[in-house]
Amino acid sequence: FGSVEKVVLLTFLSAVILMAILGNLLVMVAVCRDRQLRKIKTNYFIVSLAFADLLVSVLVMPFGAIELVQDNWIYGEMFCLVRTSLDVLLTTASIFHLCCISLDRYYAICCQPLVYRNKMTPLRIALMLGGCWVIPTFISFLPIMQGWNNIGIIDLSCLVFVMERMSKPRLGQDLHVIEKRKFNHNSNSTYCIFMVNKPYAITCSVVAFYIPFLLMVLAYYRIYVTAKEHARQIQMLQRAGAHSEGRPQPADQHSTHRMRTETKAAKTLCIIMGCFCLCWAPFFVTNIVDPFIDYTVPGQVWTAFLWLGYINSGLNPFLYAFLNKSFRRAFLIILCCDDERYRRPSILGQTVPCSTTTINGSTHVLRDAVECGGQWESQCHRPATAHLVAAQPSDT
Repeated sequence: FGSVEKVVLLTFLSAVILMAILGNLLVMVAVCRDRQLRKIKTNYFIVSLAFADLLVSVLVMPFGAIELVQDNWIYGEMFCLVRTSLDVLLTTASIFHLCCISLDRYYAICCQPLVYRNKMTPLRIALMLGGCWVIPTFISFLPIMQGWNNIGIIDLSCLVFVMERMSKPRLGQDLHVIEKRKFNHNSNSTYCIFMVNKPYAITCSVVAFYIPFLLMVLAYYRIYVTAKEHARQIQMLQRAGAHSEGRPQPADQHSTHRMRTETKAAKTLCIIMGCFCLCWAPFFVTNIVDPFIDYTVPGQVWTAFLWLGYINSGLNPFLYAFLNKSFRRAFLIILCCDDERYRRPSILGQTVPCSTTTINGSTHVLRDAVECGGQWESQCHRPATAHLVAAQPSDT
């Protein structure tokens, strides 16, 4: 790169790294400070995901940026292995967290509340979080530090010049491509290159990307079907009430609010998952294809796809800010130094009127939802302190 190109590249990479660090720190601080956000089980996975992305932006991206700008890896072969292992570990941990979030939303929306409480116990959440961090080590530090991903490639590289003199010039030419990725003889530069053989490329890509992606697609499809079914049931209830009394009836606000909240949360997480897949799918597709085409993918393509994946580490906090009202409020409180304007209004003790509808000759109470302490509760007040749950069949 020329001087101007280096300045532009360094400015862009610095902006990506800074965005990832500040954004993920903001997510973690928001959940730690906001008591309402801590009550939502899904946010434990979100905090752990933000921590993984923060580690990517601190431990992986800066060294890659320095190598890219200086056109040379100056930290030695051992640290190259450590950085590569951290890269694979944190990338896999990120998508595992997104998979766990999709399963959490599936149990919360598609199952009964009691089933969700039985499934997502604190112990199970802790085990899932532990698995998100422990399982990726088996495809990162363990095989990379042992050199299992290079089995076959190193042996072939040692025979480059022998193959050139034998009857397999094509193989020798391909092996020269491997050497050119690691060394630039013109500038005497060395690069931190992650080369993988066919078994490792398939195993790593399937475990780290394709299986979790398939599980997320299935979970969000079921969430979408369930949300549509909830909407259909509410519409049927409204039509039944309107037909019996000959006038439009208000919907059950508790059910309507629950459906809208769950649907919006599912859409938010789908967008987050979609951004992750769009950012990392090119890398994982290339990771599988490259060993089968004799490692002919240009190094510039690898670099572009890798940094496209890194950019995803800075996207999640902005998705939360724009698509999630609770996170947006928490961000505003932090950034505006606890400004009272952005705090949740207290509505404890308010009396919410109830509406009724007549279905099949019976009068039923439509309960309004009140947010008390971060949890939605159905309350209906008589003039006295007693709670009205359902009326007796109407004589009219």
